[in-house]
Amino acid sequence: MTDTTHANITTDERTDVLETLAHSRQFLRFTTRDLTDEQAGRRTTVSELCLGGLIKHVTAVERSWADFILNGPSAMPDFTAMTEADFTRRADEFRMLPGETLAGVLADYDETARRTDELVTTLPDLNATHPLPKAPWNEPGGRWSARRVLLHIAAETAQHAGHADIIRESLDGAKSMG
Repeated sequence: MTDTTHANITTDERTDVLETLAHSRQFLRFTTRDLTDEQAGRRTTVSELCLGGLIKHVTAVERSWADFILNGPSAMPDFTAMTEADFTRRADEFRMLPGETLAGVLADYDETARRTDELVTTLPDLNATHPLPKAPWNEPGGRWSARRVLLHIAAETAQHAGHADIIRESLDGAKSMG
């Protein structure tokens, strides 16, 4: 007798990567549902993070890592040589600045996601590697494949979706789950 309740479904690696990225992105985006620009920019914990700023950060990180897949470490800053001014500018990606809107932040995120998804489907080899950029958190001489970078993007997005859920619950009690 055949078990028809569970289909034997297989997918290829790239489909799995795209679905994992989409799932993590959806959880992050969901935390901003029905918010105003002011609410998206409001800090709700002792952290500097707000929902709009967190999505800006995830967008910047995803964009940088996608550029890394294409161009190697030259696409990213040398974090070991950053100045105080560099870190101050980088801090702006964690908050909504005057004139920024939640709709604009989400549109930028969507465009970055579209570009990354296109990269997943068109990249000739997910095994292609580059040396990691200089940063205190990267092992010296380390290399990452495109696959590893894409997994990192998905993990970072999922981690920040959890942060966003805490911020949203602190804002108005809304939860992503439960």
